[in-house]
Amino acid sequence: MTDINYNPQSASIINLKRNPKRPREIFNKVMTVLSGSCIVITLIPLFAVLIYVFLKGVSRLNLDLFTKLPPAAGQTQGGIANAILGTILVVAIASLIAVPFGILAAIYLSEFSNPNDAKNIRFATNVLSGVPSIIAGVFAYSLLVLNMGFSAFAGGVALSVLMLPTIVRTTDEALQIVPKDIRWASVGVGASNYQTVLQIVLPAALPGIITGITLAIARAAGETAPLLFTVVYSSNWPRGPFAPTVPSLAYLVYEFARSFDEVLQEYAWAGSLVLVFLVLITSILSRWATRQQQF
Repeated sequence: MTDINYNPQSASIINLKRNPKRPREIFNKVMTVLSGSCIVITLIPLFAVLIYVFLKGVSRLNLDLFTKLPPAAGQTQGGIANAILGTILVVAIASLIAVPFGILAAIYLSEFSNPNDAKNIRFATNVLSGVPSIIAGVFAYSLLVLNMGFSAFAGGVALSVLMLPTIVRTTDEALQIVPKDIRWASVGVGASNYQTVLQIVLPAALPGIITGITLAIARAAGETAPLLFTVVYSSNWPRGPFAPTVPSLAYLVYEFARSFDEVLQEYAWAGSLVLVFLVLITSILSRWATRQQQF
């Protein structure tokens, strides 16, 4: 028999050569740790803002906050019920304008447009989504306020300009996700293109459409710059869509935060907390709709 000498150093070199995944596994672990650290660093400012706003605004978080008018000079008790109703009014007007136009535009892009027109319209939509919100306020001011005066309707038009790109993009993507086989099957049994879109494609894409609408509403509810050019803040109840004085949460936070009255500053923090809750609720609804779409 021939004796075989075992050399540990040679064996380790052979194992490294025969195990090419070892450096790859080390690299994957390093990148995983690095990615996880980046996620933690990203979440720190988010939770810091949420915790700070909660701590500053929770002292005024009671039933009066949602049922009473803001306190007058020298008073310490009141609420922001008028601003909540004003925000709902303005956002509702913006939604009534942006949702139908946004969904119809997305349907045209996904179902009826030719590739060149769709490419140009999608590019214009991306450009519109990057326009600063104050530009939308100036646009509504020039178009409506100079001719009709300040009103909730003018504020709704300004916010609808900001909502449109989000609704168009998310609806367009939701429609494109629907398999083309479903469209062909519908047309194959005798349905027209419009019947296919209205009765087959839209219901299938509804969770994605709802996601886009909730995200657009969340953005519109927190905008302040467009309202500076379109409405006049008031501490009274909102009087209608065409009244010049319209309270809103974002405007209330802006006005009260500039005040030297500590009580009003506390209500500004409380209004900020309510806005955060509104955005959180809409985000949860958006995630829920996305989850329903996956199932």
